[in-house]
Amino acid sequence: MCGIVGYVGTRQAQQVVLQGLQRLEYRGYDSAGIAVYDATAGLQIERSVGKLHFLTDRLNGRTLAGQIGLGHTRWATHGAVTEANAHPHRDESGTIVVVQNGIVENYQELKERLIAAGHTFHSQTDTEVIAHLVGAYYRDTHDLTDAVQRTLHDLHGGNAVVAFSIHEPDKLVAARLGNAGGVVIGLGAGETLIASDIPAVLGYTHQLIFLEDGDMAVVSAEGVVLRNREGASIERLPTLVTWDTESAAKGDFDHFMQKEMYEQPRALMDVLRGRVDLEAGTLRLDDLLLDEAQLRGIDRIYAVACGTAWHAALVSKFMIEKLARVRVEVDYGSEFRYRDPVIGAGAMVLAFSQSGETVDTLAAMEEARRQGAPSVAIVNVVGSQAARLADGGALYLHAGPEIGVASTKCFTSMLATAYLLALRLAEVRGTLSAAELAAHIRELGTLPGKAAQTLEKTAAQARMLAERYYTANSTLYLGRQVSYPIALEGALKLKEISYIHAEGYPAGEMKHGPVALIDEQMPVICIAPRDGVYEKMLSNIEQVHARGGKVIAVVTEGETLAATPADHMIGVPATAPLLNPVLAVLPLQLYAYHTALLRGCDVDQPRNLAKSVTVE
Repeated sequence: MCGIVGYVGTRQAQQVVLQGLQRLEYRGYDSAGIAVYDATAGLQIERSVGKLHFLTDRLNGRTLAGQIGLGHTRWATHGAVTEANAHPHRDESGTIVVVQNGIVENYQELKERLIAAGHTFHSQTDTEVIAHLVGAYYRDTHDLTDAVQRTLHDLHGGNAVVAFSIHEPDKLVAARLGNAGGVVIGLGAGETLIASDIPAVLGYTHQLIFLEDGDMAVVSAEGVVLRNREGASIERLPTLVTWDTESAAKGDFDHFMQKEMYEQPRALMDVLRGRVDLEAGTLRLDDLLLDEAQLRGIDRIYAVACGTAWHAALVSKFMIEKLARVRVEVDYGSEFRYRDPVIGAGAMVLAFSQSGETVDTLAAMEEARRQGAPSVAIVNVVGSQAARLADGGALYLHAGPEIGVASTKCFTSMLATAYLLALRLAEVRGTLSAAELAAHIRELGTLPGKAAQTLEKTAAQARMLAERYYTANSTLYLGRQVSYPIALEGALKLKEISYIHAEGYPAGEMKHGPVALIDEQMPVICIAPRDGVYEKMLSNIEQVHARGGKVIAVVTEGETLAATPADHMIGVPATAPLLNPVLAVLPLQLYAYHTALLRGCDVDQPRNLAKSVTVE
């Protein structure tokens, strides 16, 4: 949540900052603001409520002259969505500018202290407290770096902070505390950028430094100097990130979500690239750092995640338990640490996160480290905090930037990556023979092609069904076994972007309550592949029909309405039962997308949501 972009160099900062904010608007779009400084024009700040285009409209073609600047898109936590609460914020003197991503947990105490010292506040935000603290310390030290360093010691909570002063107009100072959100430093030629996520710096540089908890960065056009919270110097080599600007642009698609749905065959191929030999039927996971003895010693796995990634974690439970015979417990990252988990010897934490910056998932990984258990991350963003915390290795998705708030390609890439991990565990633990392993790998190799086929064949049908049912007030999704998490994911997609109430349920539990909701107005989407519980699903579909519900069944290609008691059927190619979720979810994504369009909703930036939840 919240997007930050800072620039210092030889270009006009406004252009760089606004372009970066546009690429980060998925992180927050309640309000936006920009601050630019020039010795002649002085400090220039513009802020507006609403999406970024309202800020650019306010600028009305004006250029805020200056080669140092700072911008922000907000996802509100403290204070209403008003212009006064929009970032950037200034200190008491009006000469220091601050933006923040995170929450200052003790802001009220700090604010009262500052008010008692004579400070006047103009917003309801916790971020303005940071600006006033920096300003107060600056009056004592006349050194921005020192003032920010002192401020950090006052703050409780997770924060990413960037500040600059008109008295030191050649530098920005950035800091990261806890797991509130990423801070990326982009090293260019005669220019340096700061951002809260990678897409903002693409096009200027691919050499990135990621700040760790407690890091400070003093940024100038010449580069960056890193320090810890105590002021001691830090050495850290930059990471080369190979994403390109084209990956972060919509291209010929109407929406990022649409683009990302159709990128899934390519993304699935990239998951497999360099990891499987389809001809030999072998695999290698070089980014898994646990050796064979350690993998054999694992007797249980805690899979932790939030949102869509949690549904991927649920699917991984079926994959790992079935193939490798290792017990898997699935936890919400937001609940894991608060139940005081007993992780113990022989356990591993498996973290799922697209961004690698989800604060609750990071906290679960830190709890694993505290208890001496290794953690492995299934993550998309290279160099993210989750990747750095994962002492057992980071299994990268290589899916490229995912801009749409509702995750699509990263979800299916997580499923394919989890399958690879399950196969590796099965291989070293001897639960699959070499021939069985090869058969699974070869089936996995067919997945990108089958995904492309599914998208092509089901798109028109998903649009037609959306046209029929987009006015429904509620939708029920049902699935059994490994299809149950796909019911949850289908329901979440519909909720996220169309604002229709939807529930995912285990089909066998329908009779224990949800059946009371079913009537002639309710579409019921049933995931019913031809697997070991297919006959059971047919029985559940009959029960829905008996109560007048309109059944949309996602089935294995070749099924007929005569055999399946549904009003509508969507066929997906046959595959291994544990891989069916990858294909079954695709028409559900398409259905949610077209439903949202018909309801006039913002597909890429649904209300109240942000891409990365980096505060509790």
